Amino acid sequence: MVSSRKQKTRIENRLPVARDGLPFILSGAIITAIFSFAGFLSAAVLIGILSLFAIYFFRDPERIIDAPEYALLSPADGRILAVHQLNDNNNPLGEPAIKVSVFMSIFNVHVNRIPIKGMISEIIYNPGKFFSANFDKASEYNENNRITLDTGNGKKIVFVQIAGLIARRIACWIKEQDYVNAGQRFGLIRFGSRLDIYFPADSYLNIRQQEKVKAGETIIGYLS
Repeated sequence: MVSSRKQKTRIENRLPVARDGLPFILSGAIITAIFSFAGFLSAAVLIGILSLFAIYFFRDPERIIDAPEYALLSPADGRILAVHQLNDNNNPLGEPAIKVSVFMSIFNVHVNRIPIKGMISEIIYNPGKFFSANFDKASEYNENNRITLDTGNGKKIVFVQIAGLIARRIACWIKEQDYVNAGQRFGLIRFGSRLDIYFPADSYLNIRQQEKVKAGETIIGYLS
């Protein structure tokens, strides 16, 4: 878990890129400059292209958060991979639930945002495998970080950061007992991944499978 100061700078980021991407971007720029001065132009061009991709991948655009109090915002950019009605208690929410899975390709913004305001009651990190994030078994077997949020009105939701085939690091910038706001940045997953969100079965669903969504902007449902 990052320190509170580092946590705050990432959540309240004002740079055009996520701070977690700065080591990749700066090291790429330095290596490009060194190769250029040394006369290794082909290598410099290659590293330069990779550095530009790092800037693109770690981009962190500002979002205007404007949603009703009980609206559930998408926690990730991407497309709706699946929507499931779960009629038993065998899921992270522990009650009948709606599960929405958002798939993030390497071309999506990868900064994750809080779906609804409340208090973080539990965070559980689980090491695991690295199946492609668009496979159903990724939810169960891949490395993941499960976050439970209490909304303060007797409801709770669970959202899970899930590593993908080439993702090898899940960043989470919040901690248990934090009070968080809808649309607030809370983490990032590197290089292709998915995010699952579980909310009560009596909630209203506002999206469909294959629909494109934006973190902190697209309303995926409403709590009853």
